[in-house]
Amino acid sequence: MQFSYINPTQIEFGQGKISKISELIPKEYRVLFLYGGGSIKKNGVYNQVKDALNNHTWFEFAGVEANPKKETLDKAISYARENKVDFVLAVGGGSVIDGAKYVANAFYYDGDAWDLLDGKFTPTKALKIGAVLTLAATGSESNSGSVVTKGETKEKRFFHSPFSYPQFSILDPDVLKSLGERQLVNGVVDAFVHTCEQYLTQPHGALAQDYYAEGLLRGLTELANTFETRDDLWYANLMWLANQALNGLIGLGVPQDWATHFIGHELSGLYGIDHARTLAIIQPNLLTILADEKKDKLLQMGKNVFKLDTNNPLEVVEKIRTLYSSLNIDLKISSYTEDKDIIEKVTSLLEKHGFTEFGDRGTVNKEVVIKILEKSI
Repeated sequence: MQFSYINPTQIEFGQGKISKISELIPKEYRVLFLYGGGSIKKNGVYNQVKDALNNHTWFEFAGVEANPKKETLDKAISYARENKVDFVLAVGGGSVIDGAKYVANAFYYDGDAWDLLDGKFTPTKALKIGAVLTLAATGSESNSGSVVTKGETKEKRFFHSPFSYPQFSILDPDVLKSLGERQLVNGVVDAFVHTCEQYLTQPHGALAQDYYAEGLLRGLTELANTFETRDDLWYANLMWLANQALNGLIGLGVPQDWATHFIGHELSGLYGIDHARTLAIIQPNLLTILADEKKDKLLQMGKNVFKLDTNNPLEVVEKIRTLYSSLNIDLKISSYTEDKDIIEKVTSLLEKHGFTEFGDRGTVNKEVVIKILEKSI
């Protein structure tokens, strides 16, 4: 347990909090209002934000995709520069917030902003960011990570920057009520796998991290089991659980995995599959292949999360798979694409991106990835 931890993001949680934007952004700041496909105009969020920015000079940029594309975000950077903005306000889910991080970190950079993702550029200053969360899933509203897709090459990459922490994030659970079931399911699964990536590794003795992770997993399991009877508290719990799953706390000073994510990112980049669904497809098969090395933590999860009395880690994996199936997620890649070269394309991209030996023990190599994909197709 060796770590440094800071999370500077101010969280404003609860109904009616969007109006606080007027207090949280200095009046003299010129604001770029960044959002996605326009759903915020149907659910009232757009007007709430617009009213809150009434005393600010602001400019809007719409059209950030569900897997935010470099090509779109580069246009947003140019627009932000033209209008000499000081602040990026992201209104949307993790994708819009990730996009805002890309825009903010690249704003002062003369080169190709994609250099952020390739590790060729490390920012020394950036625009400030704020967020209004409209889809609970990624935790991007209070962490330093960002995932962006390059449409031209179908690559999905990520970067971290200390400048990517939003100054504030507004989490109003009522906003989630306008979402479709697919997006809500994605949120539950995304948060569940985020937690697992920091928990299903190897014994380490960090009790707070382990037991906090188990509490999150139990909460998310409860939400999955009560999905059809959602009430106000259900939405509030999803919004907060998803935030806590990836705000940095449960990963402090302990091994982390992320192999499911690295493989899933390539599937999203290649085929446009929802991020959470790639995770649901890959994770149970990865855990099946690696059941022996992850046995201790799988059995711990079985006992403390699912209340199972078993010495067979595969029973725990099956419990996870059943959880995803209960949310009507199709767990085969072939349900999303007819491409016959999936394995070759995914393994080639992983190699290109430097993922040749990964996972918490470094045991996920090309041979293991092929086995996982064969089970997943």
